[in-house]
Amino acid sequence: MNQYIREAIAEGRAGMKAGHGGPFGAVIVRDGSIVARAHNEVLTSNDPTAHAEILAIRRASVELKRFDLSDCEIYSSCEPCPMCFAAIHWAKFRNLYFACTRFDAAEIGFDDEYIYRVIRGEAEQLQVESTQLDREEGLALFSEFKHLEGKTLY
Repeated sequence: MNQYIREAIAEGRAGMKAGHGGPFGAVIVRDGSIVARAHNEVLTSNDPTAHAEILAIRRASVELKRFDLSDCEIYSSCEPCPMCFAAIHWAKFRNLYFACTRFDAAEIGFDDEYIYRVIRGEAEQLQVESTQLDREEGLALFSEFKHLEGKTLY
């Protein structure tokens, strides 16, 4: 068993046993050392985004003092949900390793299939109705940013 997957699973177990959320843990590794670890804290924080991968990314970014984690690897006890998968891409990881699949997670009650159907445009009913408003005002803000000197893209 991979030592970092083992650590991610242990982190998920610790959070689950402490009542913080489901059996999900993550560790971020750089140059063979763990720089951040986390488990789900959805239940204790009342934050639906407090997933293991998100919290580990936040902690690694603070530890390393940067948002680009392209020289790190992330290990998770489970295939990340769509939100975490997107965050992993935003953080520019090159390697993601996971133990259980999203189908394994669905078997224990954590089913993301509806979100995948929404993303693919296949959902029959939408939970969230989206409406575009005041595009011209938004475009003015975007224009300001486009012409901003010294900006950092991320």
